[in-house]
Parts: sequence; C-alpha cells; structure tokens
Amino acid sequence: EMTSSVSKGCFVFKPSANKRRKTPTVEDYFTHGCEDTENSKLRFRNCQTLWEKMKADTEVSNRGLKILDSLLAFIRKSVSTFQRGTDDWASRMRAHEIPTAALVLGVNVPDHDMTFQCLSDQLQQSVTPFVVSVQATECAGQSSLNHMLQRVLERLMGTSVSVDNEEEPEQRSTNVNQKRVHCSLITLCNWYKTVTKKAASGTARKKRTSVGKDMQQHPPIVVIFKDLEAFNPKVLQDFILICSRYVEQLPLMFVFGIATSPSTIQHMLPHSVSSLLGIELFQSLSCTQHLASVIDKVILTSQFPFKLNGKVLQVLVSIFLYHDFSVRNFINGLQLALLEHFHSQPLSVLCCKEAAALVHATELSHRDVERLQQLPSFMRYVEEQGPQEQVELLTSDDHVKEVCQKLLKDLCKYHKNYYPTLRCLHILTASLPKYPLGKQIRELHISCLEKNVWENDEYVSAMQLLRMMAKDELTSALQKCAEILKSVKTKKMRAALLQLDNLLSKFDQPDLVENAAGEDLTSTGKGLQKKTDLFQLQKTLLEMKTSRRTKKMSQFEILRDQALEFIDSLVRSHLAPPESQPLYEVCYYSSSAVLRRHLNATPRTSIQTALSNPYHYLKVNISNAAPDICIVYKLHLECGRLINLYDWLEAYATVVSAAEGKDPDSADFGKVDELKHARFIQAVSELEFLGFIKSTKQKTDHVSRLTWGGC
Repeated sequence: EMTSSVSKGCFVFKPSANKRRKTPTVEDYFTHGCEDTENSKLRFRNCQTLWEKMKADTEVSNRGLKILDSLLAFIRKSVSTFQRGTDDWASRMRAHEIPTAALVLGVNVPDHDMTFQCLSDQLQQSVTPFVVSVQATECAGQSSLNHMLQRVLERLMGTSVSVDNEEEPEQRSTNVNQKRVHCSLITLCNWYKTVTKKAASGTARKKRTSVGKDMQQHPPIVVIFKDLEAFNPKVLQDFILICSRYVEQLPLMFVFGIATSPSTIQHMLPHSVSSLLGIELFQSLSCTQHLASVIDKVILTSQFPFKLNGKVLQVLVSIFLYHDFSVRNFINGLQLALLEHFHSQPLSVLCCKEAAALVHATELSHRDVERLQQLPSFMRYVEEQGPQEQVELLTSDDHVKEVCQKLLKDLCKYHKNYYPTLRCLHILTASLPKYPLGKQIRELHISCLEKNVWENDEYVSAMQLLRMMAKDELTSALQKCAEILKSVKTKKMRAALLQLDNLLSKFDQPDLVENAAGEDLTSTGKGLQKKTDLFQLQKTLLEMKTSRRTKKMSQFEILRDQALEFIDSLVRSHLAPPESQPLYEVCYYSSSAVLRRHLNATPRTSIQTALSNPYHYLKVNISNAAPDICIVYKLHLECGRLINLYDWLEAYATVVSAAEGKDPDSADFGKVDELKHARFIQAVSELEFLGFIKSTKQKTDHVSRLTWGGC
C-alpha cells in the first residue's frame, strides 16, 4: 500500500461528519444502562436544578467579595488623583507613585484564579475596561522583560506586538489582516490617547454605565500579577522602573497577588523600586473561614434537601485541611457527591423540595415501591408498627405511597428543627475552654451525624462546664439562641422559644443572687492556689464537689440548671442522627469510599493495579497476552532484592510464547529472538522509569528491586 511505510510520513484519515461519535453528556451518564429512562431523566433534572441553586449560594459566599469591595474603592480613589494641572502639592508628590494593591490571598492557590477572575469582571463592569492579568510562566525566557511587555500590550490593545531588542521603528506585518506594533510603552501611550479621545468625543463602541466622570475621561490601566512570588525579581524591578517614567501619561495601577506574606514585596523589590509604588495592603479571609461560610450556607441549612453523612463530610474536610486548603476543590467534591448520589440511588427522585417530593411519591412505580420497601430505615419503621400495619406496608403499593408522603414530611420537619438546635448547642459550647465538642460548628455537626451526641463523654464534660458559667455569659448565649429560634417557623421551635423567653425573663429579676456561697468558693479557690501536692489538690477538689452537693443552691444556680435542662431536652429531641429517621437514604449520600477514591489520588496503588491487572482499566480483553510491561512486572514480583536480567528474559520469553499459543513441545517455544529481546528491553526500561527497579554496581548483569508489597 502507498501509506504502509511509516518512515516516509504520517497520514491522518479523518472520519466523515455523519460517522463521528457524539460526545457523551452528563445526562447520557445518568441514562446509560438504566431500565427506567424516565426516572433517570427526572433524577438528572433534579440534580441539575439543585446544583444550580447550590452553585449560586456558594458564589454569593465567595470570600473575595468583601475584600474586592474595598479594593475597588481603593482603585476608584486612586483614579481621582490622576488629574492634569492640579495645584494640590500632595497630589503632585503622589503622581510619581504607581497605586499598588497588595492582595494577600493565602496558600490555597487553586482558589486564586477564581478570585482574580471575579476581580477582573467587577473592574471591567464598574471601573475600567483596561484590565490585564499576567502570570510568571508567561514571562519566562531569555528576554522575559520583553515577554512581559508583550503580554501586557497584546491583551490591552488586542493586536499582535513584535518583540525587537534593537529598538527599531514601528513595523507592520505584510499581512493586512494582522497588524503588528512595536513593543514599548510609547506605543501604549499613543494607543491610550487615541482610545480615550474617541471615548470622550462619543465615538466609543460601547458606553459603560455606573462609571464616574474622571473614570470616563481617564480610565486606569490595571495590571494584575497573579503570582508575585514566582516572578523574576530583576524582571519585575525593570518593569516597575519603566512604568514609573510614564506614570504622568498613563494612569497605571498594579495588583500584586501574594500567597505567603506581605514581606515578599520587601524581599523582591529594593527600596529604590518600592518607593515608586503607593502600596496598600488587603488581607483576605483565611481559607478556613471561607470554608466555614460555604458549609454554613450550603450544608448546615434545610434549604437544600441533599445531605452528606458524617463520613463523607469528614472526607471532604480532611482533603481540604491536609492537602490543598482549596474551597474550590471542596465545592467540586460536593458536586461529585451530588452527582454520584442522584446516579446511584434511584429513589433520589424524591430528593427535592417538599411539594415536588410529595408529587413524585404519588407517581412511584411498582419497582420504586419495592426499592422503598428494601431500604434499611423503612424496614426498621415497618418492624415498629403493628401486625395489621405491617401487612399493609408490605402488600399495598397505594398505602406505601401514602406513608412515604408522611415520612417525607417528617424528614423535612426533622431538618428544620435539627439545624437551629445545632446552632444553639454550638453557641453554648464554643466559648468553653478546650472546646469539648469542637470550636467549629462542622465538628459538632459531624459528631451529631455519627451517633447520639448526648452519649459522648465530651457532651457530658461540656454540660459540667456550663454549670459553672457566670450569669452574664450564660444570658448572652441564651439570647443568641433565642435569636436563632425566632427565624424558625415550626411548632416545636416556637414552643421552645416561648420557654426560653420565660427563662430569660427570670434571669432579669433584680433580686437574683448569682452566688449565695461566693465567699466559700473564693476562700476555697485561694486554698487551691497554695496547694502544690497532687494528692492534696485532688482531696480539695473532692471536698469542693461534696460541699456543692450539700450546700443550699442560690436562685441563679436553680435557674442555670433549668436553662441547661431545657437545652439538654432540646438536644435529645432534635439532634438524633439522621440514620434514625425513616427514608433518610433518599437525601443522604454515604459512599465515602467512592468519594475518597475519586478525590484522594493514590498513584502507586493505581500503577500497581494497572500493572498487575491491566484489564481493570482497559475493560476489554484485546488479546490473550497482557502488555509486555505487565508481564515483566509480575515476573519481577517473584524475585528478591537482586534480579538476574538473563533469567528474567528467559522467563519473559516463556510467558510470551505460551500467550501466543505455541506448542510447548516445539523447539521454538521459549526461544529468545531479536523481537522478544527488544520488547523485553523496552519493558524493563519503562519499569525503571516508573521507579520499580534500578541498575546496580554490585553485579553488571543484575538490577536492584526498589518496591515491596503488592496492591
């Protein structure tokens, strides 16, 4: 054939348009291999709708919003100082400085792109159309300063810029459609004057609203350095020096993205360069605070029916704390859990708003009713019913649908009562020393998800510490709890609010004595300070405990015990784990192992799995023989620390001959020819590249094994 020789060229045969395969979508992923296509499509639509709502809430809680507001205010203020012919002496002195915002974002680098994109969008919408972002990797090379200027000019002017080290005059390409301009700030000045002159005369293509008068006449040019630490200090210094010479002609502004510390600017820029910048520092929220806000708006709310169980939430939080500090990746993991839940759980069609879930419950098919009856939580519910009710629940589909509607309403009420109670308990315990139930509310939430929180030793110790709280601290915490309960409209929370208001009114009585035995406790405390022996200290503490039991309680202590008993009853009534609720499987995703396997990569385990069982990833048995590297890997597992290459080659040739179907009694069986030898050398080289073996100087015809233990 004409194209059989690979040494003469490479030929590409593109398939016709009508034969090209359609790229699979997420909806195809849902409907693939499913018996009930309508159910799958409905689950996909519910999943998509729910994710759009969750995404909107997470974008609102973007940690950059508050800091971006102050940064935009700084840029607007700096624009007003760029005025020609001003008589203000301070403005003339500052005119030689380039306004610079040092934006400290922290070490969660994956979130930086999201923050800078949000900053660029807001700048272009309300301040200036001239915004450009550069990264250190784009300004690398021998002439990296020219590369930096080239990137800035190209993205601002929207045209090709020629990099010329000999400072030749302006050149234009022979191609009429693509104009090239000279790479210098003089070119940028001329372009800026032309553009602003057209905008002032009313010939601009698009009129931007919500922009001030000075900003319309002289909109600033904002240059964003996304990763300041990665830039070459010499290149950055030269760029700032060049820009400072044109500060009277160009309203330049810089934004430094800093991941470590503001002192990075001092380390990278000498005083002669940093004095040319009017630097103002902007500190963003910490990544843990941002995560807390996302969890508060998306997870700790009854607005979204989709929930995570304790193990899944712990996996996501652990990956955040021990790997990347990225809230963006946390949200991606949440999206993956949402997708997996709606794909793997057919009854997730009921995981939507209360009214929609009730409608879907009446339209359940017989197969869905059977799935419902097989849920562990529903089976426990059936066991708790009477004999006649059990028969109805196991035989009548209509009765199961009616009960399903009732249970879904109860599950919704459970969530509406759970989260306010959780917040009240967190308010009371977060101020305690050593945080018995955790400083963050997510830690308390995970404890409540795992088992009955009142059975934990930490809960018992927290209640003991709460019984020693002073009046002001206790009443302040209870008032915050009352504010939380006011926003809940359920009957149980309204009744709890009335009871709490009654307790707070009793605390406000003027004749309330906080501690009737204050002198005794004070004298005992002074005695404790004098004791240094451990035995004597334990003896004194036991005496204090006994005296508290025998002494008469004051009015404040009685009210304090009543308040804590009220909180304890609230916890026992509404903070039971979700596994105790029937049909909780409809809303809760619990496959933590699947989520961990997708998010927490284990390269060595994956490589060993691929080498020992290649069809785990290939999914198709292409031939009887496994890939050469897999054969070589399995043979090397049978060897010790040193592997003889000749013996290894003979064993490989024997395995390959058997896989090719040769007769074991033939003379060619297990014979090493040139082709097998070359294939073996290539496989061994690949195995060495992966780090499983290495050459050794002990014996020239041996290699040393580096790994032990299989997958």
